[in-house]
This record gives sequence, structure tokens and C-alpha cells, in this order.
Amino acid sequence: MSERRRLINLGYRLLGSLADAEDVVQETYARWYAMSPREQEAIDSPGGWLTTVASRICLDLLGSARARRERYVGEWIPEPVPDRTEWTTGRPGSDPADRITLDESINMAFLVVLETMTPAERVAFILHDVFRYSFTEISEIVGRSPAACRQLATSARRRIRAAQASTAPAARLGGLVREFKLAWEAKDIDALIGLLDPDVTAIGDGGGLVSAVLHPVEGSEQVARYLIDIAGRTAGLTILERSVNSTPGLVLQVDGVTMAVLAFEVTGDQIKHIWGVRNPDKLRLWTAG
Repeated sequence: MSERRRLINLGYRLLGSLADAEDVVQETYARWYAMSPREQEAIDSPGGWLTTVASRICLDLLGSARARRERYVGEWIPEPVPDRTEWTTGRPGSDPADRITLDESINMAFLVVLETMTPAERVAFILHDVFRYSFTEISEIVGRSPAACRQLATSARRRIRAAQASTAPAARLGGLVREFKLAWEAKDIDALIGLLDPDVTAIGDGGGLVSAVLHPVEGSEQVARYLIDIAGRTAGLTILERSVNSTPGLVLQVDGVTMAVLAFEVTGDQIKHIWGVRNPDKLRLWTAG
């Protein structure tokens, strides 16, 4: 069980979903316990076996993800994770989320770029660059040669670097998110437009369970007007500054209940992307307090 934290971390980064990561870990352990004691004892590295099995399960899930996303209502955004100090659960110490290690490899912009990769690219990159597995070990998981796995990781790394080439540092992001919050609360459309990149994109994820914009909203004026409209028709709206996937973000609450979690990406001195998660299945860790 000492490997559970590592497997949850791996599954979340590969799948962008804590719920799916939990399912993968459960399936991995089910396969372990389905073996006889003699079969278990014959495995030199149980941790390595568990990681290999979990990675293969994730690889299979990623392979079918495109079909599942086509059935998803509206846009799909990775599940947001709060800062460790803000996690609240009715089962203290028992939620797998308290074992997620927060670093730059789970910020929303990073996870969104991962979504553009092939399953093999994503697995090779995460296992090598984040979890420091050798390409020889990775080759046994993805079923390709070590050289091919190296190429997969290189291709994935190139995508990450291209996406992050002009991304502002966290300190600047925090300041802009705070200014954005104040302008939104004041319903100051001109101030909002000034904080948004002219080509800003806002994406919402309601999963078909709650209302959310079904298609991205693009352009600074259009996004600003959309935000003002939300503020105007949501009675009792409270906007809170929170850490979302290790970077500054916002949480929208009504009567103390979290209705949405927003993550941002800043390019230069303006907000380039806004991701708003409203799907209640993705807000389990945010629903109290």
C-alpha cells in the first residue's frame, strides 16, 4: 500500500481525472490480490509491477478517451485540484487526493497540453520527465523500443515548451487574477477587457449536469460581457482567490456552496486562457467551505 500515493499521482497526470485515477489504482490492486501468494513472491519489485500495470491501464483508457470525449456534453476540462491546505473531506486522511503531490506538472495549462498528445506520447513523457523512469522501463509498458519511447518523450516535450514559451511567472499570474477578481466584482467591463488578451479564450465544463457554455467564448470583449452577465444573474455570488492545480485561481460560491472553479493562463501581461469547471462530479474536493 506504500505505493498508493505514487500510483494516484501517476494516474491523475496521465488521465487528468482524480476519479479515473482512483479507479485505475483500485483495478491495479485488484489484479495484484488476484494473484496467489507464490505469484506475488516471485515478483522482484512489487512497486515496479504496480506502476507497470497502472500505466498500461491508463494507456488503454487514454486510447478510448477520444470516443468518450465525443459523447461528453460540451467541453471537457481536466479535474481541478485544490491546494493541500484547502482540502476538505468527510473522511479525514482517507481521501486519495491528499496524496497528490502538487507541482508544475499538474497546472491546468500543462494538463490541457497533455490532452493534445497521443496516449503513447503522454505516457512516455510523464513516466520519464515527471517520474524519472528509464526509456527501457517505459518501452516495456508502451510496447515500443527504448529509442521510439525517447522520440515520443521528445515530441511531447516540444509541445510543452511551445505552449509555455510565453507564459508569465506565477507571481504575475497571481496579481492579474486578483485584478481580474476585483474588476469582475465591480462589473467593470472596461477593466476586464484591459486584463484580457484580445484573443482570450474562455472554456466551460458542465458535463451536461449543470448549465455551462457549450462552446469556447473568444475575444476580450465577448468574454468580458459573458462574465458580467454571469455576475449580474447570479444572486449572492462570492468570488474567492484559491490555488487551483498549484497556481492562482478563483472559486465561485453561492451561499457557501462551490459552483465553479476557474484556472487561468497568462501570456505577457494579459490573461490568455480561462478554464471554468462546473461539472459537480469534478468539484468533490471543493464543495465544502
